[in-house]
Amino acid sequence: MQDVRTINDAFLKVSGRGERVAWHWLNGDGGWKAISSVEVYGRVRALAARLAEWGVGKGDRVALVSENRWEWAVTDFAALALGAVDVPLYMTLTAEQIGYMLRDSGAKVAVVSSWEMVEKVRAAGELPALERIVVMDEIPTHRDKAAMDGAPGVESFDELIKDAEAMQARDAEFDARVRGVQPEDLATIIYTSGTTGEPKGVMLTHGNLASNFTLSTKPFGFTDADSCISFLPLSHVTARHLDYALMLQNVMLAYCPKFDQIAPAMKAVQPTIFVAVPRVYEKVRQSVEGKSHGVKKRILNWALGVGQRHRAETLAGRQPGGLEWRLAERLVFAKIRAAFGGRVKIFVSGGAPLGMDTAGWFADVGIRILEGYGLTETSPVIAIATPERYRIGTVGPVLENVQVRIAEDGELEVHGPSVFHGYWKKAQDTAGAFTEDGWFRTGDIGRIDADRFLSITDRKKEMLKTSGGKMIAPQPIENKLKAHVLVGNAALVGDRHKFACALISPNFAVLESWARVKGVSFSDRKALVQDAQVVARYRRIVDAVNATLAPFETIKRVAIVADEWTVEGDELTPSMKLKRRVVEQRYAAEIAEFYKDEATAAR
Repeated sequence: MQDVRTINDAFLKVSGRGERVAWHWLNGDGGWKAISSVEVYGRVRALAARLAEWGVGKGDRVALVSENRWEWAVTDFAALALGAVDVPLYMTLTAEQIGYMLRDSGAKVAVVSSWEMVEKVRAAGELPALERIVVMDEIPTHRDKAAMDGAPGVESFDELIKDAEAMQARDAEFDARVRGVQPEDLATIIYTSGTTGEPKGVMLTHGNLASNFTLSTKPFGFTDADSCISFLPLSHVTARHLDYALMLQNVMLAYCPKFDQIAPAMKAVQPTIFVAVPRVYEKVRQSVEGKSHGVKKRILNWALGVGQRHRAETLAGRQPGGLEWRLAERLVFAKIRAAFGGRVKIFVSGGAPLGMDTAGWFADVGIRILEGYGLTETSPVIAIATPERYRIGTVGPVLENVQVRIAEDGELEVHGPSVFHGYWKKAQDTAGAFTEDGWFRTGDIGRIDADRFLSITDRKKEMLKTSGGKMIAPQPIENKLKAHVLVGNAALVGDRHKFACALISPNFAVLESWARVKGVSFSDRKALVQDAQVVARYRRIVDAVNATLAPFETIKRVAIVADEWTVEGDELTPSMKLKRRVVEQRYAAEIAEFYKDEATAAR
C-alpha cells in the first residue's frame, strides 16, 4: 500500500477491480444486494460530475448526514475526487447542533439520507452558505422539493447518478483529476462529539488518513475471503478509517444502516471481522446473562468457570482442548459466537476503553477481543493489538510510524504523520492542543512498556481528586459497574470531595424483568428505582465492586436514577462516551445529597 498517499489513491484501487463485488447493502425489502467495483466507479464518477456542475471544487465543503449505506461511501469518494472537503455529521444530532456545524463549516451542499433529515436541516436556522440538499431516499410525492423560507431546494440522489451505468468505463480526464489531489490537501472536517464544551472541527488531510489506514490493519493479513459489516457510524473516524483499510485489502463490506438490524445481518453476512465500541460488547454480555435463569444460569456459570481455567490459552490465540472445554463449547460458547454469525475470527474493540471485566468475560467464552486506541485528531489509530502482538489490559503496540511519550503529569503525547494540523477556525484551541515542541496532547493518562505496548488508564480532565489529595480514575470503576447485567451506565463523582459516590442508570429491560420475578410492584420507573429491594440489590453490586478497589477509591454512596442515559437524551456522545459534565449538572441535587453531611461523614 506504499503507493497509496491519499484517500483518492485508495478509491482508484477499490474501483479498479472490474466485476468483483466490493460492497453489499441491505435494501428496503430486507434483502442483500451486491455492488461491483466497476459500479462503484460509475456511481462516483456520475455524482462527481453533477457536483462539479454545481460549482463544487477544491476546498468546498460537502456535508453528509446519513446512516451507513453505499450512498455514503459514493458521496465521500465523489466529493474527495473533486478536491472538496466532506463534513460527516451524526444523524442523532439535533437541528440546532446540525445548524451550528453547517454554518461553522460553510457547507455548500448537504447530502442526507431521508426526508426526515431534510426537515431537520430546514429547521436548523439560517444557512447562508448552503445551496442544495440531496436526499438518498425516494422523495415523498407530497413533499415540496423547491427552495422555501430561504432554505435550499432538494435534489434526488438517484436522479444525480442516473447516468452511472454509462460512466463505468475508465475516464482518463476524471482519473487525472482524482490523482491531482495531494496528501497535504484537506480531506475532511470531523466535529468531535465532545464530552464538554462546543464541538470543534478536526481538520484531517488526505495524508493524515492515508498514513494511518494503510498501516493499521496490515498485520492482520486480511484477504478477499474476509468480510465485515459496516455498522459503526461512518461519521465517526474509526468506522471510516476501518472501511478504507478493509476496502484496500479486498475485504467485502456489508453496509447495515440501523443498529437494530445487526442481529439478522450477522446471520445473513456471517462476517469474519467484527469491530465495535465497548458498549456493544457489554450489551452482548448483558443479553447472555439476562436470558440465563435457573438451570441455564448454572450451566453458564459452570462454562465460565471452565473458560476461566483456559483463559491463558484463549488470550494467547490458541484453541483450548479437553473434554470439559468441548462440552462448554457445545452447550454455551458456540451459541454466543453464533450471535456474531458464527464465522468471526477477529474481534476488535475501539472508541473507548474496554473494561477488564468485559475483556475477561469474553476470553472465558473463548473470544479474544483485540483492543485499539486513538482519537479523531490522530486519524485515529495510535496503537492496536494484533493477533501476534496482544496483551490483555493494553490497547496494543504503538504503530510504527507514530511516536509517543508520557509527560510529567502522565498525559500521553503523540507525534507523527497521522496527527492533525488544527481545528477549523479555532486557532486558540489548536495552539492549546500542542506542546511547545509540536507534540499533540491527547488528554489521556497512559503508560508505555519496554515493548511499546500502550495502556490508557483515564482521561486527564476526568480524573477525580479527593479533598485528601488522592487521584481516582473513574472509567475503570464505571466499567466494573457496567459489567453487571442490571447496570446500563454509571458515573463516578467526588472531585474535591472527601469520598467517591456513584450515579447509576439501570438497564431497565432487565431490571423490570427482575422486579416482576421478585414481586416488586411499581407504577413507573421513579417508583421502581426507589423500591427498597431494588436499592438493596444495587448496593450489593456496588459492594462487590468496592471489594476490588483500594480503600480511597471505594464508592460510599449510590443513587439509582429513573432515567436511561442515551445519545438522544444528551447524557452520551454519539460514540457512546459519558458526557460527565452534563450528567453532573442534570443530577446536581442527587450529588448535593451525597455530600450534605460530608464534614462529619466517615470516609
